[in-house]
Amino acid sequence: MVLPPIPENPWQTGPVIVVACPGQGSQTPGFLTPWLELDGVRERVQAFSDAAKVDLLAHGTESDADTIRDTSIAQPLIVAASLIAWQALGEARGRAAGVAGHSVGEVAALAIADVIDGDRALALVGERGRAMSSAAAEEATGMSAIVGGVEEDVLQRIAAHDLQPANFNGGGQIVAAGSLTGLAELAEDAPRGARVIPLQVAGAFHTRYMEHARPVLQAAVDAAEVGGPVGTPDKLLWTNSDGSLVTDGMRALELIVHQVTSPVRWDLCMAGMIDREITGMIELTPAGALTGLAKRGMRGVPTVAVKTPDDLEAAVALLNGENE
Repeated sequence: MVLPPIPENPWQTGPVIVVACPGQGSQTPGFLTPWLELDGVRERVQAFSDAAKVDLLAHGTESDADTIRDTSIAQPLIVAASLIAWQALGEARGRAAGVAGHSVGEVAALAIADVIDGDRALALVGERGRAMSSAAAEEATGMSAIVGGVEEDVLQRIAAHDLQPANFNGGGQIVAAGSLTGLAELAEDAPRGARVIPLQVAGAFHTRYMEHARPVLQAAVDAAEVGGPVGTPDKLLWTNSDGSLVTDGMRALELIVHQVTSPVRWDLCMAGMIDREITGMIELTPAGALTGLAKRGMRGVPTVAVKTPDDLEAAVALLNGENE
């Protein structure tokens, strides 16, 4: 397979660092608080709040875990935090060679790759979160991570309980989604050598249960397309659809709609990064989950999880190749 050329940038002869944007479930109460101490961040969060129609300042600093678990709140909160952390990397961010997002993190990735601007990304994710929250309210559903086991056996056991694989996360982790009854049965009937861990999410995302969210999300994508220029990705941009590189901005937006009812193939995104011989990964706020997967799925690749502003120095050093 012939890989597309890396877009021209000053970093081209230096380290090949990718930025990873986390998905839902990474948020914790108050995680946005330390970021508000940085110049201009409070004003930027307020602008993002207006775009998403969600009070991100309050939810990122004061709301409890149950409140920010609500999909309509969690999704814009996570995307806003990732974009704040990205901006805080300063001039060093120009050295990032590529970007990928996990689930809702793909919306942040679109803004980082200059497909759409940050305000349109927040407007899009605000609609996405409300649509998926509404779809999740139609039936009691959830998700559980299955860690370990043989993939074929895991998929057979998922299907046996009328569940669907929602995330292929790599490193021996697959997330099953569907009815709460089916998930409870799966926990009692775990595949050999595997553990079943319930996840703190509000519905069966990336499955047939999200079908009613698709037309709303399509309308939001259409609005994003007419709200300003849709750019060609200026970085390597991997899609959760199949781990391939997306080189057209309009196609990247189309895949956001497709993604809502289809599995997240983070395993294939990591495989694509390995094919590119990346030299490091930086996970943006609220970080930790994707760097954890990288330790198992991309062994030997240096990672930095930007959880608070205190982690920015290490991220900048990685971008500048100072860890070599």
